[in-house]
Amino acid sequence: MTRASLDKQPHEVASMFDDVAEKYDLTNDVLSLGQTRLWRKEVAKAVDARPAQKVLDLAAGTATSSQPFVQAGAYVVPCDFSLGMLRVGKERHPWMPFTAGDGTKLPFKDDTFDAVTISFGLRNIQETGTALSELHRVTKPGGRVVICEFSHPTWAPFRTVYTEYLMRALPPVARAVSSNPDAYVYLAESIRAWPTQPELAALMQDAGWQRVAWRDLTGGIVTLHRGYKKA
Repeated sequence: MTRASLDKQPHEVASMFDDVAEKYDLTNDVLSLGQTRLWRKEVAKAVDARPAQKVLDLAAGTATSSQPFVQAGAYVVPCDFSLGMLRVGKERHPWMPFTAGDGTKLPFKDDTFDAVTISFGLRNIQETGTALSELHRVTKPGGRVVICEFSHPTWAPFRTVYTEYLMRALPPVARAVSSNPDAYVYLAESIRAWPTQPELAALMQDAGWQRVAWRDLTGGIVTLHRGYKKA
């Protein structure tokens, strides 16, 4: 399996990410023109992890996204359903409690985490609403969620240019640097099909999250959504 289809069958998506695990972080840096590092910093600020807090980093892949929370002194659980990603992550960060798990059936008890976060992974889960409800379930009362996801640029002329980049420029660039360039065709298609910022906020509210708000980064190429579980 080299690429998933937009119905996002879990075994297809997991297999696709297994294939790109080794060069995934490098490829993302190249394709985003280095912006992933800036976005990661903004996620870390929004999560605001504190010493001794428990943080779930869902779709953590190799746990690159988890490191700012570790550095803040939190106990971080990187969770992903791609065993290939987890293997690469465990080689790089052998001390971390990597956990295999499906975002629609998380292997954690209710009210476990002070904060839950997912960066560039919610889009790849087959049932978005179920995943948001599962994240809500495993969060402690008063806890928070931070979602970082590719979104829709807010300025119409830029949105047109961006869509052209996704569908025309991204696959050739991915071909030069990725072990599985076809996977990035799926990623481009899935970004284009993703809900708008208000639509995702509504899905979060339907899943039980309160005080839902979002902030656009890089003109809306990426958006941070945040919400809280009722205390």
